[in-house]
Amino acid sequence: MPCYVTHLESAIDGTRLPADEPQTLHKDRPLVVRYDLDAVRKAVTRDELAERPATMWRYRELLPPRDERGIVSLGEQLTPVLRCRRLGERFELDALFIKDESRLPTGSFKSRGLAMAITMACQFGLRRVAIPTAGNAGGAMAVYAARAGIQAFVFMPADTPIINQLECRLAGARTFLVNGLITDCGRIVREGKEHLGWFDMSTLKEPYRIEGKKTMGLELAEQFGWRLPDVIVYPTGGGTGLIGMWKAFEELAALGWLADERRPRMVAVQSSGCAPIVRAFEAGARFAEPFAGAATIASGIRVPSAVGDFMILDAVRASGGRAIAVEEAKLRYWMALATSSEGIAVCPETAACVGAVEHLAVEGWIKRDERVVIFNTGAAQKYPEAMAIELPRLDKDAPIDWGKISGA
Repeated sequence: MPCYVTHLESAIDGTRLPADEPQTLHKDRPLVVRYDLDAVRKAVTRDELAERPATMWRYRELLPPRDERGIVSLGEQLTPVLRCRRLGERFELDALFIKDESRLPTGSFKSRGLAMAITMACQFGLRRVAIPTAGNAGGAMAVYAARAGIQAFVFMPADTPIINQLECRLAGARTFLVNGLITDCGRIVREGKEHLGWFDMSTLKEPYRIEGKKTMGLELAEQFGWRLPDVIVYPTGGGTGLIGMWKAFEELAALGWLADERRPRMVAVQSSGCAPIVRAFEAGARFAEPFAGAATIASGIRVPSAVGDFMILDAVRASGGRAIAVEEAKLRYWMALATSSEGIAVCPETAACVGAVEHLAVEGWIKRDERVVIFNTGAAQKYPEAMAIELPRLDKDAPIDWGKISGA
C-alpha cells in the first residue's frame, strides 16, 4: 500500500528524524509523524473515502503503515455520533452530541491508538512491548499484542478497575499491580528496557498512538459533512486523543478538505482530584507541574504528569478553548444523568465532560446554538467500581408493594 510518511518531527524543537526505524522521544519529548500532503491530495479525494470499508483504516493515505497485509486489526469500525436531545434540553443547548467510542473492539477509544502502535511495532520487527496504564490502554495493548502474536507486559496501579486487570491477564499479557500511580508504573517500564529489552509503549513515548487517535478527528469531520463542530469536549489524561484530533484538523485544512477554515474550540476536561493541565492553563504556563496526591474514580484521567503537556496546552490555546476541572464528588451523578437521559453508557471520564458542558453552558461560554461534541471514551461497563449501587430486594414469599415498585 502506498505510504506518504516523509519523516518524524520533534514536537519540542522541530528536529527531523527518520521514520524507517523505531523511535521514542527527542530531548525527552514526543515525536509526530509528517506526511507528503501534496502527494496525498493527488492520490485520493475526500469523496472517495465513502466507498471504502467503514473502519478507521479507510484513511490509509494519512496513516503510517507501509504494508497493508501487516495491519493488526480487530475491526476498528467508525463510531456513531449520537444526538442528545434530552441532555441538551437540560443544559439549554440545541445541538449536543456524543461520539460513542465504546463501540470499538476493546470497549474504549484506546483501540485506535494501540491498534496503530502494535501494527507499527510489528512492521519494525519488535517482539516484546510494555506499557504503564491507568486501565484501558493496557487492556487494548494486551489484546492487540495477542492478535499480533507478540509478548506484552502491563503495569497498572493496584486500584485500577478490576475489568482492566482481568482483560489484560485474559489476553495473555504479563500483568502486574503496582502500589502507586501510573507514573510509578512508568518508572518500572523505563527501567525494564535495560533488563528485558522491551519497547516502551507509554503514552506519547512512541509516535504512532497519536496517528491512531487522529482518526477520531478524521471521522468526526467526515460525519459532519467536513464542517467541524463549534466545541469538542474531551477528557484529558495523557492527551493523545486531543493532540491527535488537532493534528487531524491541521492536515485536513492543508488538504483543502474542510468546508471552511473554522476549527473547534477544544475543551480539555479533568477532575478536581487530578488537574495538572488545568492548573498550567490557568497559570498561563506551557508546561504542567506534577499533580500531588492524584485521586479520581475516572482512572483514565488520573495522570499526574503528562509527557505531552505542552502539546495539549498549545492545541487548547490555539483553538481558543479551555481547560477545566470539574468536581470529583459529582462524577457518579453526571455518569448516571447522561446514561439515564440518553441510554448511552458513559464512563466516569466522560461524566467529567458532561459536568464541564453543564458548567460552560451556564457560564455562557458555550452558546445555545453551537454544535457541541462530547467524546465517550469508554463503556460504563468497564468501571463496575464507579457504578457501585445497592439494589432493593424482594422477598418471593411476601406481598408485593406495587407502589414501591412504581416509585409512587
